[in-house]
Amino acid sequence: MEIPVYIMLGLTSVVGLAFIVERALALRWRKVVPPEITALLASCETREDAKTLCRVCEKKPSPLGRLLLLAADHLNWPKADNVDTLQTAARHEIVRLERGLVVLEIIVGIAPLLGLVGTIAGMMSLFGDIGLTGLNDAARLAKGIALILNATLMGLLIAIPSLISWSYFSKKVEVFAVEMEALCDDFIRRQYAGKK
Repeated sequence: MEIPVYIMLGLTSVVGLAFIVERALALRWRKVVPPEITALLASCETREDAKTLCRVCEKKPSPLGRLLLLAADHLNWPKADNVDTLQTAARHEIVRLERGLVVLEIIVGIAPLLGLVGTIAGMMSLFGDIGLTGLNDAARLAKGIALILNATLMGLLIAIPSLISWSYFSKKVEVFAVEMEALCDDFIRRQYAGKK
């Protein structure tokens, strides 16, 4: 019974590590809010500037770039309609940034439980053996208990880094959302300056 639990703990560890590495690569500042776009955005005042910004956004695909392209494509719409469309698209981008975080959240919950299942299964096996052979060898009993507790330790060692990563990446996505909202709001405000 303990072997399947250890296999599941191993798989959980591999999946957790894969998602941690993938999210670490995907949620880099340069990939989400490229400095080339933010630098150009600071001087984007006219519709001609917006066209130049769009060319850079197309060359540097990113969540911010996609949002700015959408806003620039709808500059002929009323401001309120453009803002509504942009907000809907922003929610989709945030969902894309959060992709995989639910897996880390599940691992945080399931890894300690798998460790506990391994511990219980090991104890059942150990006490079953004691029932057959008796308590003649205390060293063997101590070794068995140490092996049993390894499952709990493994579960916690998988869950703790997953929890730290999940918390860190969730906060990072929140920071990206606020930054992109501010940059898009500034772009819209400048492009509709003087218009109702």
